[in-house]
Amino acid sequence: MAVRPAAPWVRTRLRAAPLQALSLAVLVLVTAFLAGALPRAVEGAEAEGLRHALAEAGPADGAIEVLADTPAPHHPVPVREKAARPAALREVGARIDALLPAPLTAAEERGSRGVQLSEPLPSEDPGLPRPDGLPPRFLVAAQDDLTGHARLVAGAWPRGEGVRAADRSAEAVVTRATAKTMRLKPGSVVHLPAVQGPDRAVRITGVVEPLAPATTYWSHTDVLRAPGLLAAPSSSPFNTSYYWQAALLLAPDAGPFLYGLDPLPQAYWRISPDAAGLTARDVPALQAGLASLEGGPLQSELRSEVATGAAVSTGLDGTVDGFAGLSRAVSSVTAVALAGAGTVAGVVLLMAQALTATRRRPELTLLRARGASVAGIAGRLLAETAVVVLPAAAAGQALAWLLLPGARAWPSLAASAAVAALACLALPVRAALAHRTPRVHEARGDLVLARPSRRRTVAELCLLVLAAGAVLAVRGGGTEVGGPLVAAAPVLVAVIAALVLVRLYPLPLRLALRPLARTRGALGFLAVARTGRGSPAQVLPLLAVLTALTTAAFGGAVLAGIDDARDRAALLATGADARVERSRAPLPDGFADQVAAVDGVQRTTAVHIDYSLSLPDGTTAALAVVEPDAYARLTRETGLGALDAEVLRETPPGPAATKDSGPVLSAVASPKTAALLGEDRHRWGGPLGRFTLRVGEVRATTPALPDQEFLVIDGAELPKALPTLVLATGSGLDTAALKKVTETGGSHTELTLRTAERAAFTDSPLQSGAERLYLGAVAAGIVFAALAVLLALLQSASERTALLARLRTMGLSARQGRRLLVLEALPQAVLAAAGCVLVGRAAVALMADGVSLELLALPPGFDAVTAELRSDVWSLLLPAAGSVLLTVAVAAAQSWWTARRTAATELRAGDGR
Repeated sequence: MAVRPAAPWVRTRLRAAPLQALSLAVLVLVTAFLAGALPRAVEGAEAEGLRHALAEAGPADGAIEVLADTPAPHHPVPVREKAARPAALREVGARIDALLPAPLTAAEERGSRGVQLSEPLPSEDPGLPRPDGLPPRFLVAAQDDLTGHARLVAGAWPRGEGVRAADRSAEAVVTRATAKTMRLKPGSVVHLPAVQGPDRAVRITGVVEPLAPATTYWSHTDVLRAPGLLAAPSSSPFNTSYYWQAALLLAPDAGPFLYGLDPLPQAYWRISPDAAGLTARDVPALQAGLASLEGGPLQSELRSEVATGAAVSTGLDGTVDGFAGLSRAVSSVTAVALAGAGTVAGVVLLMAQALTATRRRPELTLLRARGASVAGIAGRLLAETAVVVLPAAAAGQALAWLLLPGARAWPSLAASAAVAALACLALPVRAALAHRTPRVHEARGDLVLARPSRRRTVAELCLLVLAAGAVLAVRGGGTEVGGPLVAAAPVLVAVIAALVLVRLYPLPLRLALRPLARTRGALGFLAVARTGRGSPAQVLPLLAVLTALTTAAFGGAVLAGIDDARDRAALLATGADARVERSRAPLPDGFADQVAAVDGVQRTTAVHIDYSLSLPDGTTAALAVVEPDAYARLTRETGLGALDAEVLRETPPGPAATKDSGPVLSAVASPKTAALLGEDRHRWGGPLGRFTLRVGEVRATTPALPDQEFLVIDGAELPKALPTLVLATGSGLDTAALKKVTETGGSHTELTLRTAERAAFTDSPLQSGAERLYLGAVAAGIVFAALAVLLALLQSASERTALLARLRTMGLSARQGRRLLVLEALPQAVLAAAGCVLVGRAAVALMADGVSLELLALPPGFDAVTAELRSDVWSLLLPAAGSVLLTVAVAAAQSWWTARRTAATELRAGDGR
């Protein structure tokens, strides 16, 4: 019968060292919480970003529209009329909803269905607004459930019962915005051209107010809610005419009336998917479902069950694809922070257990010498560690679930389980490896004299080769952008740097000892000698510091690259700090002087722009007529196609100007325009008069026309080229004064500010969430790295304390003791700081091709701007300096604490330190 021990091992050990057990529990709880919370935070940010992207798509792009022609005129009239009634539309809508896959489930309260004209019809009624003499156009629609989506504010609801296709008139309502703009009221009559015979009349019976104007019901087609001013086709931007377009809303049952206005009115079903429960995991299903609807099996099924010619259109595919690209770009950045923080946290756990193993080395050595087996020791250590670690890890995971609900369970559980496994196994495995052979006495570790074993050398070489191979794969482009190797690049570079620096570290110490031995003072020699006699196993703390600070440097490079790209895009949108342009006529005389008088404006440049200059191949380019000196100075200040004023003033070689040719000018052209025109002369005539030009130089961009094909010429010989654009540069512009000056420029004069364009590049919830996540991960990594430094110093704290006590008995002052400890800590701190700067710079250069910043910095469409990682000096130097200051502060604090205690307290008889 087994005898029960009087004092169980686990309980005895926990009672013997309660503070160490509590410290381990707190460390594991925090680490497990972070490991469990980060995956949940990533999923939450992605889900919020997807829902925001769908909401920002708007009612038109965020909906699925199914269009089908109503029965043709050769069908019987009852069949045609039935197809335009609400009952038939609802029946077809139910079949469409049944065909949609799960991620595209319709939100019934936001969708719409009905019948409308295929094209808006003009009305020649007097009293309707005609801004440029063009008659307004009206879209007539019979949309289901009108009374459920609008509130009657004047008049009465229209009647639809018994309306037939042959009726000469029908009743309708208009929205309040339409009534105000189109001068309509209850009792007004709008006449529209009929398919055959006299015009049909639509009598306005009431005015309504939309209950939810931002939903698909009202805003998929904007004119249903409010009229729009549209531009008629024109060959010149200065001769553009505008007309109004509005909507007339029939009763839902009055759909047959449309057959008298249009032989083939369109039936439509607009479906707004329910995005409330969507997450990033639904993106592949959304993409597959939308592709099938627009040109796959679902479209074929839709045509067979709804209508033969049914057409599906949606902007959701572009929205979802854009989100998927943005999500990949964000993930490639956040993965770097997660990999770095995870590595540093793992290193700290290993160091904490290594400190415990060092503290208990005499106890375990004695047990091994008395016959305890390695398996028995490892099992007991595993049991006592698991009792502390497992509850702490479970508490950390529960806290993550409580604070961040709604995400998948297994990624969070797997991360916390990995933390628990590492914390449980680190101590038993280290003890088993250290005590394979019973030892009576441990030799002192000496960094300078130590010769690593062959096994360690082979292991380090293998790790070095693997890390270097992975780094070369990333650099050579052999990995997927945003792949795991790219995410682990800072860790890989830190591993290489840590192994190399630890191997090279003894060399400067050996070189420094010789001259210091011949100096009069003892502090320098003692500090270097003490540093050289430290433990040779310094890879882990150095790896932790390098990884954390390299990750922070990468984050700084990302933010710097995004800021640069957005600044460049804002400059390309304006061409200067402020842009005032009139689109339909020249600006008034003296307008540039008014802009120059605004506070903050330093210089102004007046330009004439003609956007419709015809080229020999039939295409058009924009012509900028400038004053050479002012414009050349502007190009140099903005960095947009810098040029010399003499380039524009010089006369091209060839025949002199004649009356037919007009002035012969030298032009600066964009690349495509220059390639088209070549080196020949070309003659133009128009509102500016006749002139001939020849391309003299080529520039990729220019301030007046930064985002299109252009020609720039000197306006000295073109007196009809009056300014239509004023570009202003300066700092601290008075925007209110600029807006007032813009109002004096006349109609169609617009002000564009560079600062406003820059502010428009706001982060989406996905980007903001990723930024917060990255900062949190970097902060956690830096805290863990600081803890690693503290653990490394704590490992030899007792030895340094005893040394100071002995030296104090020999006459060393407290001030000299502080200097000794600081000087002893400085070599390793400086080594880590220098390594951080070098490794951070190398990691940024390495990952430049593996991380895409365009989607993070700019919305789609800014192809002229590239966003690249750029090393930020402050993100490189500040963390490195912080690590040095932390090490020095800890050493000074230990010296101060030791000076308060007596030497007798530290030098006890029989102390083996």
